[in-house]
Amino acid sequence: MSVAALSGLIAELPEDLRREALTHSSWAEERGDSYERLAYLGDSVLALAVAGDLVDRFPGEDAGELTKIHNQAVRGSACAEVGRELGVPDLIRDEEPQDLQVGIPAEVLLSGERPLPEATEALIGACFRAFGFERTAAAVAAAFESRIEHAAENRVDFKSALQELLARRHSRVSYEVIAESGPPHRRNFEVAALVDAERVGEGTGRSKKAAEQAAAERALKRLGG
Repeated sequence: MSVAALSGLIAELPEDLRREALTHSSWAEERGDSYERLAYLGDSVLALAVAGDLVDRFPGEDAGELTKIHNQAVRGSACAEVGRELGVPDLIRDEEPQDLQVGIPAEVLLSGERPLPEATEALIGACFRAFGFERTAAAVAAAFESRIEHAAENRVDFKSALQELLARRHSRVSYEVIAESGPPHRRNFEVAALVDAERVGEGTGRSKKAAEQAAAERALKRLGG
């Protein structure tokens, strides 16, 4: 499978939805005219589309393993890869206002980690608005199929992945147990991942290690890893 179906939907988008999905907040007269709201919607559409595909694709996996595959398959870097295959960088460049004076240039936006995956999610949200869930979900699942297969074959150690991401940013992560509950034989731990004293992710688990993995997973999604 490939991005062809999703690319076709994007090409069919009404002009107003397409423009909104590719408009950065610094280019918009009103904040509501940017891609942020559609990205919020598209994130949920992407999550549900891939979750439905995983349930059908891997009938023998339990919910915990499906969650690991899911989070790896739809994280920011995966969205960016799909966005590049869809040609989203050129679409963003084409949408840059000709008389740009105050806003951020497209090339500067594309050098950051978040605008490309956010615009990709916004286009998914726009497709959902224009064509409904069933058609959009099928196209999304096809576009992310290689990421799903890769995630299934290469399960990520989220703590290591977070460390690698932060190393590139010259930062470090630490973990703190913020709550414990349950009897001694069934303890449940809640752990926070801290970067520069800021909580960037929280997770729970039956062991501290499991809770740390869950917190790192959340942190990766928030930080765009």
